[in-house]
Amino acid sequence: MVRLTGGEPTCQYSEAAPHAPRRSPAVIDCHVHLWDPAQGFPWIRPGSEHHHAFGEAELEQAGEGMELSGAVLVEASRGDVGETRALRELRLRRPDLIAGYVANLHVHGEDGPDVFRALLDEWGGSRPHGMRIGGTSWTATPAPARALVPVLAETGLALDLNLHRGALTAAAHIGQRHPGLAVVVDHLGNPPDPRTPAAGEWYRDVESAAARPNVVVKVSGLLTQQYGTPQRRIAHMVRHVVDTLGPDRCLVGSDWPICLPRGSRADSLAASRAGLEHLTAGQRERVLHSTAVRVYGLGRDRPRG
Repeated sequence: MVRLTGGEPTCQYSEAAPHAPRRSPAVIDCHVHLWDPAQGFPWIRPGSEHHHAFGEAELEQAGEGMELSGAVLVEASRGDVGETRALRELRLRRPDLIAGYVANLHVHGEDGPDVFRALLDEWGGSRPHGMRIGGTSWTATPAPARALVPVLAETGLALDLNLHRGALTAAAHIGQRHPGLAVVVDHLGNPPDPRTPAAGEWYRDVESAAARPNVVVKVSGLLTQQYGTPQRRIAHMVRHVVDTLGPDRCLVGSDWPICLPRGSRADSLAASRAGLEHLTAGQRERVLHSTAVRVYGLGRDRPRG
């Protein structure tokens, strides 16, 4: 169901949203989080909808009835190396649920590149499938974390980029400097409200990022960040990204359980898929599944529970 606000459909999706009755490929949800506030996560405010534990049972329940083939766990800013180890343990225990995991690059920065490289070597096929760095801008991210980026390029791990400003231009710069590194821009690069003049700069940044073949954009976070934006505008943004970069350089993610104040995991994935209806079946399969396998190297470890 699409709700109406001010006479125009807005970004409030439900699982029953009607679309053409085409069978879709099994989706890899490339952006989910798990946390327990009792173990840290200082950003979670007591009393908020996020202030309780979300574990593997809740993730599994949130995907019931959906055609999913797995999820990529993304770090949730617990702030210590223990979170990386916990994500790895869960991936090893539940490969049926967790296709891969993206850890926090910040928490490994102080140990330096040699220690980080040794840890990745020790873990072998069970090492993270990517590492995430975040901040208000690229220059505002911790320098020790940035110093680990060459190690990611050497070892074939993806770099997830979550910046409040300039994510797409930063990704293009990083991609040029490290041509063998897959740079994944989270949440469409955190665009402004598409109804404002600032959106024009974002559209241009998408085109700049497209010039670097190793930059990938994750269509995620829309239900939260673009809540209340007309549905057709959301679809237009998604379509612009997919058409500009191509389906081999786009992924989708729900940003569950961050999305829950605005809608379910299914609602959020529906928002991410809003601009894919014009694609062929093969192109949609790449956006929803096979691009994630390639970019994150999913299935490389074949862990056993």
